[in-house]
Amino acid sequence: MVTDAAMPYDDLTDTQFEEFCFELMKELGFVNVDWRKGTGLNASPSDNGRDIVAERQVEELDGAVHMQRWFVDCKKYTKGVPPDKITGLLTWASAERADVALIIASSFLSNPCKEYLKAYELNNRPPFRVKYWERPQLGKLLDGVPEFVARYVDARSRTEAEIVAAEEYRTNKLWYSRKQLLYHFIEIGQREPLDPKTDQLIKDAMRQTEEQYADDPDFIIPEDEQETWNVAYLLGELSALRWVLGDDWNNGDS
Repeated sequence: MVTDAAMPYDDLTDTQFEEFCFELMKELGFVNVDWRKGTGLNASPSDNGRDIVAERQVEELDGAVHMQRWFVDCKKYTKGVPPDKITGLLTWASAERADVALIIASSFLSNPCKEYLKAYELNNRPPFRVKYWERPQLGKLLDGVPEFVARYVDARSRTEAEIVAAEEYRTNKLWYSRKQLLYHFIEIGQREPLDPKTDQLIKDAMRQTEEQYADDPDFIIPEDEQETWNVAYLLGELSALRWVLGDDWNNGDS
């Protein structure tokens, strides 16, 4: 299930979010899906008020089938989408006789934007339906296409922030596991006890690390596994992440 805290498009640029919406429309059964990105820039001034044009087959109760033409405007915003950002979609949907004008927002439409849409429909009675998919609606749609979500997430390049966070986690886990093993060997007499000052410094640092990862059940290696736990897998992950961040291969320092 796609949770609100883990949307697969949160770290995308405006252009990447448009591409995500383009692929989602196809996944949901729309046909003749046209991504109208006319430039190589992040913004698309040549799209004439809509980022995507798509068609959807609709079957009436009597079995008659017709095609609806949808104009789609994709809005990658961390805050609410303001009214002035959706006027182009409405203008072109009216001018070119679209059946549906859809706004896809990565977050939400602002309250002024929703009021603007209500007033627009009341005062203009447009020949098309106005719809918007906000974050909750997108979550429900993505719940219906788990293979698409998995495919999209697996194919997405990791951001530098994600890589740094993964490297930091494994560095801390390796450091903590080595300190666990150190105290295990001291306890069974295979290592000399530490001097009191060093001992206190290490135990204070371990306590802080335990608090930091208190909600992660996989961070601390159980005592009965400390001697047999294979650290090689963790070292391999850490070395690969550090190499991506510019370090030399096989750096397993902690």
